[in-house]
Amino acid sequence: MLFNKKFIFQNYFFSVLLLLFSCTVTSFAQQKKWMMVPFEKADAANPCLYPLATTFKDPILKYNIAWEEKDVFNPAAVVKNNTVYLLYRAQDKTGKPAGTSRIGLAYSKDGLHFKRRKTPVLFPDNDAYKKYEWEGGCEDPRIVEDDKNNYYMTYTAYDGTTARLFIATSRDLIHWKKHGSVFKNAAGGAFINYWSKSGSIVCSRKGSKLIAEKIKGKYWMYWGESNIYMATSNNLIDWVPVAETDPAKKQFDSLRNYEAFKILFAPRKKSFDSELVEPGPPAILTTAGIVFIYNSKNSAVYGDKALPDGVYSAGQILLDKNDPTKVLDRCDTNFFKPDKPYEITGQVNKVCFLEGLAHFKTKWFLYYGTADSKIAVAVKGDGK
Repeated sequence: MLFNKKFIFQNYFFSVLLLLFSCTVTSFAQQKKWMMVPFEKADAANPCLYPLATTFKDPILKYNIAWEEKDVFNPAAVVKNNTVYLLYRAQDKTGKPAGTSRIGLAYSKDGLHFKRRKTPVLFPDNDAYKKYEWEGGCEDPRIVEDDKNNYYMTYTAYDGTTARLFIATSRDLIHWKKHGSVFKNAAGGAFINYWSKSGSIVCSRKGSKLIAEKIKGKYWMYWGESNIYMATSNNLIDWVPVAETDPAKKQFDSLRNYEAFKILFAPRKKSFDSELVEPGPPAILTTAGIVFIYNSKNSAVYGDKALPDGVYSAGQILLDKNDPTKVLDRCDTNFFKPDKPYEITGQVNKVCFLEGLAHFKTKWFLYYGTADSKIAVAVKGDGK
């Protein structure tokens, strides 16, 4: 049978267009109306922060150490005086197990190009918290403000064995007062030695500020690393985990010591978030509800086979603004994933880990760790 070449080409061209159109429709369908999208990676500026051999005299070691020589990653972000400030995790090359972590401070007038302080602003010291912070360090900050211009930074204190969710406060972003475990006064201190990390406090945007917001008389925080849990507070310093009240749902995880905490949401099989879910930046109150960006890992065993094994990408979930324990909607696919060389290769390969979110000059700036080695930024242009 003979075929007309023009007919074949026309049909082939039509098929390609149909395929492209279908992909486009699918892509838009996956972006729900309430989601904060799209973010575009600032390729010309990225990585916007990288390791340096800057030194400071460590108070525990009592000699100068290159405190950010190995890796910089996982930053918190805040806007103050028309300037973006990043509080970022930095590792040296000598501490154990993978280098002691300290929190550094960088600042930018355009949100893309940063200068930094030569010394860290939060680090293990000869204080009451040394046994919790040495020599793993102070890791992965997240930051919000209150309506009196006080800053609250949650961070992970790591002694090399157990991660504990801690909190510190500041008026100027440079001098920080440590308050220890966020759970130190809950249940008589029973949760202090539980594995806990990654505290994302619910807030609302007021101009360029992200202000912690009470819902039904309490502040709310999402936290966890395998599942996402919740906690409430009256003062942003002392937090009480939300307990699971249904006996049929109570669980015990011997690896992480979680017992009877209420799960907000968990990993999903055959999905990008199949191995773990972990909080990203502060959750934001919007007219649609609480928009919560979270990080995730793809399981090599029961994950999304279209994604690389172990890849860290990010999703979004919508929660009821009147009931922060209620999930309204959740993204079907990731909205952010590693595809740049500096995101694919590093201390931990194939990682985009989102922690910093700032509203700056009518735009949203999203700051993230790349392969646990450097820091990059993506921008959402409409500011909504």
